[in-house]
Amino acid sequence: MMKYRRLGRSGLQVSEIALGSWLTHENAAQAASAAEAIRKAYELGVNYFDTANMYAGGEAERIMGRALSGYARDTYVLGTKVYFDMGQGANQRGLSRKHIMEQCEASLRRLDVEYIDLYYCHRYDEHTPLDETLRAMDDLVTQGKVLYVGISEWREGEIAESAALAERLKLDPIVVNQPEYNMFTRRIEPGIVPLCERLGIGQAVFSPLAHGVLSGKYRKGEAIPQESRAANPEHNHWIVSQGLLSERRLDQVERLSGIAGELGITLVQLALAWNLRMPNVSCCIVGATRPEQVAQNVSASGIGLPEDALKEIENILSE
Repeated sequence: MMKYRRLGRSGLQVSEIALGSWLTHENAAQAASAAEAIRKAYELGVNYFDTANMYAGGEAERIMGRALSGYARDTYVLGTKVYFDMGQGANQRGLSRKHIMEQCEASLRRLDVEYIDLYYCHRYDEHTPLDETLRAMDDLVTQGKVLYVGISEWREGEIAESAALAERLKLDPIVVNQPEYNMFTRRIEPGIVPLCERLGIGQAVFSPLAHGVLSGKYRKGEAIPQESRAANPEHNHWIVSQGLLSERRLDQVERLSGIAGELGITLVQLALAWNLRMPNVSCCIVGATRPEQVAQNVSASGIGLPEDALKEIENILSE
């Protein structure tokens, strides 16, 4: 049964497993499968659905909006983002007031909703004054077009500065951060997580399965599956750049699979439960194109890992 957690210091509760749309809601061929995946997720208790304006040039928002249109708006949480290029114009990227306001309106149209629950600053904008960005986000909250403010992949100092400025200016606070986090990518642990715990900012982590590597689909000595992300030169940048298919990583995957087997769970369940071991992690955002993938991901909710297993996992990851 799906478990829910508060998102940072807010009163909003999100499902431990959320469904994202990066690389899975790109075209008409994927629209039908996306609708099936969303329907299955909703039936299994997923209440948070995540997308971004720049995914497939806005098409991901349209697909998600259509798929969610049959459900009561107050029964799900919808998140989208702003920052990246949405055209060739000088003001069609970044976190200026102009771009934020215009892209919020465009996202509302594509999603066909009256408000966005979680509106993220998709990256930090070094070329726009921070107070301009925060005031624009605060105005959207005041207008009722956005309910909660979020950030994604901001550095520790940027988060601390924004929180202090929002408090000083009495602006709506940031309540959620969306970073990459998984067994192989742990850069948020030393500084960002402790800081966010103090500030009341929850983590909605993406790529909790390390771009599919922690699903067990890639095996040492075996060919890369043809339909996988790693086989697609347009989508495998993160897998290649992070060395996720190195001999060391695939050896670790095999050993982690052994721990999962001893616990009577799948590797996917182990990887997601490991992310959720941290109280500051409010949810794991997963990508899925088939209902059975959704069901497998959702089954990780509520699984607690024993201390001896966590220590063994730490030993494997430190080698």
